[in-house]
Amino acid sequence: MFFASDNASGIAPDLLAAMGAAAGGYAMPYGNDDLTRAVEARVREVFEAPEARVYLVATGTAANALALGCLCPPWGRVWCHEAAHIEQDECNAPEFYMGGAKLSLIRGAEAKIGADALAAALDAAQPGVVHSAQPGALSITQATELGATYTAAEIAALCDLAKGAGIPVHMDGTRFSNAVARMNARPADLTWRAGVDVLCLGATKCGAMAAEAVILFDPARAWEFELRRKRGGHLFSKMRFVAAQMLAWLEDGLWLRLAGHANAMADRLAAGLAAAGAGVLNPIDANMIFARITLAQHRRLQAAGARYYLWPKAQVPEGGGDAPVEIRLVTSFATTPEDVDRFLDALRG
Repeated sequence: MFFASDNASGIAPDLLAAMGAAAGGYAMPYGNDDLTRAVEARVREVFEAPEARVYLVATGTAANALALGCLCPPWGRVWCHEAAHIEQDECNAPEFYMGGAKLSLIRGAEAKIGADALAAALDAAQPGVVHSAQPGALSITQATELGATYTAAEIAALCDLAKGAGIPVHMDGTRFSNAVARMNARPADLTWRAGVDVLCLGATKCGAMAAEAVILFDPARAWEFELRRKRGGHLFSKMRFVAAQMLAWLEDGLWLRLAGHANAMADRLAAGLAAAGAGVLNPIDANMIFARITLAQHRRLQAAGARYYLWPKAQVPEGGGDAPVEIRLVTSFATTPEDVDRFLDALRG
């Protein structure tokens, strides 16, 4: 009953087998191998973007920080949601790789940036004023840190505002697969067709050991990214092992099946929570659930071995068994119906 994070799941069998197959023989290092070239071709096919350039790294933080370093100068600012991973969970890595640029935070329900809020932020900027940070980039997250998704129309509206202000758009796609699976959308419609310039596509939370792809829909930025990746220590000698994971993940729609399963388990869990009288606090757009249970239920779940996070991260309240406790639950490709049902049985007592 492990619902703390999809990061905690193992490796999908097809991806592990692909890494094993890549272990035999020899291959040129630093991405000059057949598997890495095959990944580049496969990503271009999936995203219907023949000019896109594709670069592999092992962590989402590296992907986001290196990508933003290409988009925003040191004197710039990146607008993002106040709950964004780049703000909350990356130890200032984006600021470091941008050479000192700042993050400017925007509020919004479900960790989504609304068009009106972005327009107000852009209107308050002072481009051309030497005393102010200059417009640098917009960063949005799909799916968000609160489990919500942006529609293609919502992304396009934000991108139109950003382009009107002369700034590029970065998408943190660590759970992009969950969003695509949920909406049954074309990846191109949720990215470059809507105006996104760079997507950081995450596989690690969806079956990989460690594999993230930075997709530059504008090839003019490619050489700078190559230099930044090398300078940042993320150009791996044996890149074929990262490529093997990403290629197997994207082959025959496996990435969407894995994400779709995680979403389905979230649906099952949310329905069971609601039936048990717990409060489900968010629309289930992806594979994350925020719920309100009682302290007595929390204690039963902990005693049964359930793992999840309190949310917001706080101490369990003192008091009687009816005291409310808010928690975050995340399902993964490895979550089984039996995991969900055992959790619900423990919840009900």
